[in-house]
Amino acid sequence: MTLRQRKLAGTVALLVLIFVYAMLALAVAVVLQVQNANKFVELLYYVIAGLLWVLPAGVLIKWMLRPDKT
Repeated sequence: MTLRQRKLAGTVALLVLIFVYAMLALAVAVVLQVQNANKFVELLYYVIAGLLWVLPAGVLIKWMLRPDKT
């Protein structure tokens, strides 16, 4: 797979990852009833959930930018 193909596939995968992750984070918040919790707990949940997607996205971006094999 060439760099250009990896970038295309990675971009699509990244968009899907962000959408699916956002829906899962929202569903978990609803199930745990985060909105009814203490405001600090609610803030802490959303900060952690808002930053956690960066880990798989970083791995995906690292794969996307890997140089072509010659």
